[in-house]
Amino acid sequence: MCVSTLPTVSAGGQNREVCRVSEFAQVSRRVAGPEETAVANRSWWDAEAGEYYAEHGRFLGDDDFVWGPEGWHESELGLLGDVAGRRVLEIGAGAAQCSRWVAGQGGSVVATDLSAGMLREARRLNVGVTPPARPVPLAQCDAVALPFGEAVFDVVFTAYGAVPFVADSGALMREVARVLRPGGRFVFSTTHPFRWAFPDDPGENGLTVRQSYFDRTPYVEADSDGEATYVEHHRTLGDRVRELVAAGLVLVDLVEPEWPERNHETWGGWSPLRGRHFPGTAIFVCRRG
Repeated sequence: MCVSTLPTVSAGGQNREVCRVSEFAQVSRRVAGPEETAVANRSWWDAEAGEYYAEHGRFLGDDDFVWGPEGWHESELGLLGDVAGRRVLEIGAGAAQCSRWVAGQGGSVVATDLSAGMLREARRLNVGVTPPARPVPLAQCDAVALPFGEAVFDVVFTAYGAVPFVADSGALMREVARVLRPGGRFVFSTTHPFRWAFPDDPGENGLTVRQSYFDRTPYVEADSDGEATYVEHHRTLGDRVRELVAAGLVLVDLVEPEWPERNHETWGGWSPLRGRHFPGTAIFVCRRG
């Protein structure tokens, strides 16, 4: 989901808000397939959507485009290029803040998300936020099965959405390539893979490696019956590059945004302290060959 669904923080080193014990009974690293992952994450974001917006809405804005916890805006980085008059798709859009910004720049944008709860927040903001005068179109779908034809978009993007929340991110890359026109651009931000080796602690304890960077075992929260309630999947930088190449996408740039001096906020495990030492976000800028 867009940085409208910016990362939350887990005890396992992933993107979860400080864990509320009542929400789950088990935390583990174990295999989680596509169906289990989709069901768990859809339910989790459905339940958390309102609270998530209440907690992070000020940081994200209602019609702004923030790439990650560092607080860099698309208006500053310009990674999508000129979107005016372009057909644009956001996957994992959450409350569609980023799409509203794109619409405000003249892009013809559609926002999609797996979670009905997040799209309810998006509809609420569509009504309450002006501009744009025309609400951003919304569609509920899985990012690995997009309900669009081939080569219909000039730009596809997601800010901390979709990519770590599917079991087969290679399939996601292929689906994005399918709906992109030749030469079209795909830009996505996600937790920097390096972060997975460190505990999610914004202080000094978060500067020490605790687990292997190469451990790709999913992070899973489950209820007392062992049913997954939240799942994240890890890939190394090399994995990501190979997924993109296999999908027919060309990696144009890999941005590791530094923590700006202006940002004094802590967001879960993200903090100015850690941001001075290593990257928390990776932004992949790609085009369809």
